[in-house]
Amino acid sequence: MKTVWHRVNFIIAAMSAGLVAVIVGFSSSVALIYQLVINLGGDSEMVASWFLVLGVSMGLLTIILSYCYRMPILIAWSTPGAALMIANVQEFTLNQAVGGFIVAAFLLFIFPLVMPLEKLFKWLPQQLASAMLAGILLNFGLSVFTQMNIQPILILSMFISYLLARRFTPQWALFIVMVVSVMLAWHLQLIENKHIDWQWSEIQFIKPDFSWSVILGISLPLFIVTTAAQNIPGIAMLQSFGYRAPIKKILSITGFTNLFTAAFGGYALNLAAISASICMSEDVHPDPKKRYWGSIWAGIFYLILGVLAAYIMAWFALLPTSLILALAGIALFGTITHSLQQSVNSESKHINEAAVITLLITASPITLWGISSVIWGVIGGLLVLFISRLNIKPKG
Repeated sequence: MKTVWHRVNFIIAAMSAGLVAVIVGFSSSVALIYQLVINLGGDSEMVASWFLVLGVSMGLLTIILSYCYRMPILIAWSTPGAALMIANVQEFTLNQAVGGFIVAAFLLFIFPLVMPLEKLFKWLPQQLASAMLAGILLNFGLSVFTQMNIQPILILSMFISYLLARRFTPQWALFIVMVVSVMLAWHLQLIENKHIDWQWSEIQFIKPDFSWSVILGISLPLFIVTTAAQNIPGIAMLQSFGYRAPIKKILSITGFTNLFTAAFGGYALNLAAISASICMSEDVHPDPKKRYWGSIWAGIFYLILGVLAAYIMAWFALLPTSLILALAGIALFGTITHSLQQSVNSESKHINEAAVITLLITASPITLWGISSVIWGVIGGLLVLFISRLNIKPKG
């Protein structure tokens, strides 16, 4: 009887951890992915298609990799990547964006096979990568307070509920903000009163359009951000819990899968970090070798999320724009804070200065010769480092 009770407790703990991981991942990204599709000219049905593809691919990869390697390996979409695309896709069509996703997926697939990840930071210091990410996300954080001018009661309530939730229940903070914002928006009659019929998610194929401007404006920035802000922290998270996963194989499998999902909305697949840590804790099981069941349950819940995406997105489309923009910004507060801290944590003043230049250029609207501010930010930061390292001897 005692053994049965232990098994039931283990199942409940693993299931709970998987559910929380999915809720945290979904609530932190849903507004970003929704806004990205809308900016590219899509509608709620296309958003549902994207979430169906992402949910199924993430769910299957998570279940298969976790079971095969007996480790809590959680695959996720790239939240910073979605934010990057929102800021970068104004000059691109939906077909061009998908072309960029495919090239980025190829880079994510081939890179671990030809060059270890640690070599990336020999020419691109982690401080510059963090500064680039902070520059991309800065406008999203500012949008929270911009929207206060439009809907002060709603956005201020969201902001305060976030601060309180972060203080007492940090893992559920974003979910609580979502619930509070929807209830208040409904009370303020900001949500359209419309009947939503049940509907299944359907996959929509998007024909890719390739060009050099797409590769420079979408593919390279998406590859750099996903590698630096998602895969590297995901690897570090696994190692911090004592898991020695075959990283090269995992990243290559994930990138290879991404090649096939990109044309249907699977814009970027990568290792999860923050949400993955939920499945690695002792709350799942005292034995680290059995915690992979938490990520397996997360994979199951991602599959369910994908199947229900059309119905969920139909409701989401009724929400006011101010709520969606503020929710996206609030969801990125933690990432912005971490990126800013990491960007100026070097003992070298030259690297810190290069990081600040990278942040400023990336956050600017510069698009010289059709190249995005993200690439110019990296170029600017590397230029500062190059000049600072020149060995110039004074004359005489």
